[in-house]
Amino acid sequence: MDGRRGEPTGLELRHLRCLVAIVDTGSFTDAALELGISQAAVSRNLLALEKILGVRLLHRTSRMVAPTTAGVQVLARARPLLSSADELVTEAAAGHSRLHIGHAWSAFGRHTTEFQRRWHRDHPGTELRLIRHNSSTAGLAEGLCDLAVVRAPLDLKPWSHAVVGQEHRYLALASDDPWARRRSIRLAEVATRTLALDRRTGTTTVNLWPEDQRPDVEYIHDIDDWLAAIASGRCVGVTPQATAAQYRRDGITYRPLRDAAPVPVHLIWRAQDPHPATHAAVALAIDLYREDRAR
Repeated sequence: MDGRRGEPTGLELRHLRCLVAIVDTGSFTDAALELGISQAAVSRNLLALEKILGVRLLHRTSRMVAPTTAGVQVLARARPLLSSADELVTEAAAGHSRLHIGHAWSAFGRHTTEFQRRWHRDHPGTELRLIRHNSSTAGLAEGLCDLAVVRAPLDLKPWSHAVVGQEHRYLALASDDPWARRRSIRLAEVATRTLALDRRTGTTTVNLWPEDQRPDVEYIHDIDDWLAAIASGRCVGVTPQATAAQYRRDGITYRPLRDAAPVPVHLIWRAQDPHPATHAAVALAIDLYREDRAR
């Protein structure tokens, strides 16, 4: 025992595996066969575990092996621990056969479905998963994805990145709003309304307007709050075309902003140890946005 912490030292997964194998198979001999080690090694691992824990774990006779009360308690903790360790190894081994792309709101917008289809066709050995995470890096900084689609203003210096395309800005408003009957809206007109803004992941800031002509603002937390605020009629929203394509809702209408600068769409990834499929994903996204411009 460690006298400072009162915790066992030297405990290893192999010790626990031997205990579980002995109990599950019913003998040291069968446990050795299952683990692919010698019977002597099984005995040594069990003795080491009992010494580390300071308790006897098994009742042993010539005919049977059964856990003691302490052994039952250790087994109850050992099984989920070993299962978690096995899952960790499996996930690590499968890391390069699965590509996670994070996004805060709308992935690749109207290109999302085509991106998934072409990826499945051209890269059948690498499973694609799109994950939504409401952070400025869409889960990349949190370790939840391999690449992230980013439209919001962000300091890109910590990341490798590429601009894959640009998207026009749209105004989102309640469908019964008088402006919903118009074909387009001017950016300056929006200054007369209350604007729903997401400070963490949104692409819009009040800097789109001159300092003395800025709209009133209601801050929201995520895309669902944004949609609810707009559908209620108390706010309007300025957003890239991707949102208009991905989040069509009853009660909400999107209209082009005809004099607003477009939004750059970035893919970002960790500079150190990038996923092997990174450049293939970047190239596919660029192709889709380029095809869109050519139409």
